[in-house]
Amino acid sequence: MEAEAKAATPPEVTAEANVEQAVPFFSVTNIEESLRFYVDGLGFALTRKWIDDGKLRWCWLQLGGAALMLQEFKKKPESKVGVGVSVCFQCKDALAIYHETKARGLTPKRPFVGNAMWVTAFTDPDGYKIDFESPTDVEEETELAETE
Repeated sequence: MEAEAKAATPPEVTAEANVEQAVPFFSVTNIEESLRFYVDGLGFALTRKWIDDGKLRWCWLQLGGAALMLQEFKKKPESKVGVGVSVCFQCKDALAIYHETKARGLTPKRPFVGNAMWVTAFTDPDGYKIDFESPTDVEEETELAETE
């Protein structure tokens, strides 16, 4: 019995974790179109890239402390690849992101309050759902007024 309990004991956790960041890796059908969405529209910066045979094949995009990686499929899939995948970026002011991205020509969904957070939601060219969320005391299911 004692041997069984010993085997079930989890490994010791060290005081300093080695993991620093989780970075979503999106396979995309057109990396140039995706860069227009993420860099020109959402304001990410392209900070790392892999160019092979004169073509951008992979890149690392950074926005504040958050990052994404994009890589174009070698063979394009027949349907949208990002359907069902969501990434939620926690930020200071999701409404500011709504206004900034509208000014850059994107069409975000109208912000709403869900789970005590303002949510500004986008769908990228491949169907990945990208949300920016910030804490609020505003009542659940409230939508941002058209005039704001």
